[in-house]
Amino acid sequence: MTTGLLLLAAALCLTFYNMWDEWRAGREADQVLAQLFSGSEFDADGGRQEDGSVPDYMLNPEMEMPTVTIDGVKYIGMLTIPALERSLPVISEWDDLKLKTAPCRYAGSVYLDNLIIAGHNYRSHFGKLRSLSIDDEIIFTDVDGNHFYYQVTDMELLADTAVEDMEAEAENWDLTLFTCTVSGGERVTVRCRKWEREAG
Repeated sequence: MTTGLLLLAAALCLTFYNMWDEWRAGREADQVLAQLFSGSEFDADGGRQEDGSVPDYMLNPEMEMPTVTIDGVKYIGMLTIPALERSLPVISEWDDLKLKTAPCRYAGSVYLDNLIIAGHNYRSHFGKLRSLSIDDEIIFTDVDGNHFYYQVTDMELLADTAVEDMEAEAENWDLTLFTCTVSGGERVTVRCRKWEREAG
């Protein structure tokens, strides 16, 4: 009986820790997002006011994505997923520790149409990716205020060991988002194509 009670207590502690960790991750991402674009000339949609000039990335698509450093971490922009009512900062380089704060660039560049973004499966991050539908809109805004619009065109489950498949297949898509399933055995993978949004 004592062993059963200890196991129950451990399970409760783990549940409460996971709930707290998800809340913490969502709060940290929101705090970073508030700092990321504070003091910039961004319009209501989060983008810079148009001034008629040609953005640098159009003149040189192979340029490094610009970054903004917050608390020692470099960010490349913001990912907005309207269907999930979520906007998230995106960290420039991926690692397990950084994923606990925000989604990270896994590989590629938004300017070369091969960006891959990895996110933790927190509900406040990428935990609801699986509920997206074909044709849902996704928007990436770089730190210079340039908007890139995408539509979900394919969704798949990949094995957690399918690193080569993730990157090789990404070359066929303009944007890829992925996260681990709750069990950690598979990766929910969302593939997107860029599209030109009509003004207004």
